[in-house]
Amino acid sequence: MNDLFAPAPIAPDIHVGIGGWVYAPWRGGMFYPTGLVQRRELEFASRQLTSIEINGTYYGTQKPSVYAGWRDATPEGFVFSAKAPKRIVTARKLASTGGQINDFIDGISHLGDRLGPLVWQFESGRTLDRDDVAAFLALLPTQVNGRRQRHALEIRDPAFLDAQTVALARQHNVALVYTDSPDHPNAADLSSDFVYARLMRSRDEHITGYPQAELTQWKQRAQAWRNGNDPQDLPHVSPIAAADTPREVFLYFISAAKHRNPAAARELLQLWQQT
Repeated sequence: MNDLFAPAPIAPDIHVGIGGWVYAPWRGGMFYPTGLVQRRELEFASRQLTSIEINGTYYGTQKPSVYAGWRDATPEGFVFSAKAPKRIVTARKLASTGGQINDFIDGISHLGDRLGPLVWQFESGRTLDRDDVAAFLALLPTQVNGRRQRHALEIRDPAFLDAQTVALARQHNVALVYTDSPDHPNAADLSSDFVYARLMRSRDEHITGYPQAELTQWKQRAQAWRNGNDPQDLPHVSPIAAADTPREVFLYFISAAKHRNPAAARELLQLWQQT
């Protein structure tokens, strides 16, 4: 079993992973080896993949010591992203959440150099005020404990995902999450120096969640983003006029046929190794 804990090869500026790591159907050979104790699941997952989006922080934060333990369980080069707490993103006035933002980030900063982007997800049905969102974005720190901090917005209200919002995100160097889902609005507009995509179309009939052709297509899109290009086969609201600077890319297989998502992420990483 020791060979299973060798870190996955790192593709420069490309981070591929899943949402969370505690999921019973992944045990018993589906993803986690039969007999692997639960306390070592993060250690194993972080060596099969190169990133994990922490979903549990949406519902409740952890003690700094827990974040530090997660940091120490993962290999060099591995990166977490994390969903921001629900209590912040559902606040009636986002501009008044500065104290809560700082408390959350102060705690999760104990992930150290394993901490990647923070995702601020606004659910569908939420009516957002543009001035309030602008004031909220101004509260998001760009550095924490001397390290750069990145932020991504997931907008699920189609009416708010417009050219003005894209311009606002670009002003603050905040990424707009590309949610590849039939249930949410999709816009792949580049607004930051990194790209964040949540891929939500895994199907049970495919062992790797996605057919090979679609995984190859996502590899090509990720490569285009990394090289400073903008894939034109994805929907846009306000596309940039020309090729821009190279971007760091974060891709997560989320939800849908969740039990297939680790296989999808591993297959995509293997495609990178064939380049």
